[in-house]
Amino acid sequence: MPTAVQDSSEAEPEPHENVGYRGPTACAAAGITYRQLDYWARTGLVEPSVRSAHGSGTQRLYSFRDVVVLKIVKRFLDTGVSLQNIRTAVQHLRERGFSDLERMTLMSDGATVYECTSPDEVHALLQGGQGIFGIAVGVVWRDVESALSQLHGERIDTGETLVRPNPADELARRRNRAV
Repeated sequence: MPTAVQDSSEAEPEPHENVGYRGPTACAAAGITYRQLDYWARTGLVEPSVRSAHGSGTQRLYSFRDVVVLKIVKRFLDTGVSLQNIRTAVQHLRERGFSDLERMTLMSDGATVYECTSPDEVHALLQGGQGIFGIAVGVVWRDVESALSQLHGERIDTGETLVRPNPADELARRRNRAV
């Protein structure tokens, strides 16, 4: 039987990544508005793990994993899952390692979010006869990977903007030349 996602305050440390993504890039990859991103960061739903904003003029920097979680939150909201259940699911995702996320399917009946890691667990959940929807986290992972491959990132150690193959973004090229 699939495991119901439980609220827990213990979180494993975030794996080190060399690239972070600014707010507008995270929004584009996750399919959300900047207003949503800002609200979710201020309320602690999805906070940037690389760098949070401290005062005027500083920019949040999101990891790849953060962007995957943002997209999952968006999908949950689009299907009508309550914010309380989304918060519990996000906490659960924070506790998982990268490799676990790719193999996970999150299922919900609108009231509870379940983690399924095998086809048997998905099948057992579907046997209940009620409406269930699922989010294959590996698919979301690949969608975000594809979107970010066309958007600009920032090296965490040097702050250098990593220019992706988008010839229209003159600003990023100028920023790198100025460094």
